[in-house]
Amino acid sequence: MNFTPLNQFGQCEGFAMITKSDKKVTAKGKDYLDLTLSDASGEISAKYWDYNVAVDGEFPTESLVKVRGTISQYNGADQFRVEKIRHVRSTDNVRIEDYVRSADYDSQYMFNSLLDCVQQFQDEDIKKLVLYLLDKHKEDMLKWPAAFKLHHAIRGGLLLHTLSIVRLCEGVCKVYPFVDADLLLGGAILHDIAKTMEYNVGNSGIASGYTAEGNLIGHLVKGAMYVSEAEQVLGTPHEKSVLLQHMLLSHHGNPEYGAAVKPAFLEAELLSILDNMDAEVYQIKEAVGAVQPGAFTNRLWALDERKMYNHALGDMTKKVNLEK
Repeated sequence: MNFTPLNQFGQCEGFAMITKSDKKVTAKGKDYLDLTLSDASGEISAKYWDYNVAVDGEFPTESLVKVRGTISQYNGADQFRVEKIRHVRSTDNVRIEDYVRSADYDSQYMFNSLLDCVQQFQDEDIKKLVLYLLDKHKEDMLKWPAAFKLHHAIRGGLLLHTLSIVRLCEGVCKVYPFVDADLLLGGAILHDIAKTMEYNVGNSGIASGYTAEGNLIGHLVKGAMYVSEAEQVLGTPHEKSVLLQHMLLSHHGNPEYGAAVKPAFLEAELLSILDNMDAEVYQIKEAVGAVQPGAFTNRLWALDERKMYNHALGDMTKKVNLEK
């Protein structure tokens, strides 16, 4: 946590987001707050022992606050003892993106980059359909994560994951000029768009769980439904709509990974490969970056329980390059 030291007694202060907030009662019957405070650098467990709701007000999850207190050790981990707490004010000039894990690129920049890509499409039918769905889901896409856990589970993660795959697709199309670029890029841009209905996401841009619709239908099927609905509105040729729907339904590759069907044409297969590649690269980068050189990570569930080795020959602090 990036708190500012105030004196030699360990007192410090700073801004943070509350990611967990539970009002509890001590053995003596006094209320206290059991909190988790976070910023872009990490999180810390915190306790506010002198809590009085009538005086202090309420501090729900996702509140941005300014806190003052001291850090001590409890059960081998840092714990922050809150002495003062208040909600942020407009004069504090605090941005929510600075206090939750967020994509390395500004969300509006990433969204505009997708729009710029679509504007280059030669296929007017695919162009209109993709632009229609981007416009319809823009507000959520600007903050949405790409996952509840695992890869790109950060504010703006959906756009980061999507634009990363678009850049990979553009490279593939240069190497393999027989690939239908508009179809591949259109499918890439839309492949996870229905994640905006799959997760419960508040103002923080971090998922707190799955929605009922997300559990019952899922983003692959719902995404295909979005394309079908857009077809009816725009009069998109049915064959092109079906191709895009298939790409969304099959991009997880195998039914055991959630795909409704396996990829059945080249662009669908490429999307599945690149989607999996980007997800795995992100997870390996995150895991390896958290261990010392010469050490192995913990077993990674999404990578068949493999441990990954930090050989330290690369620089895992570098961000993904999304420039055109």
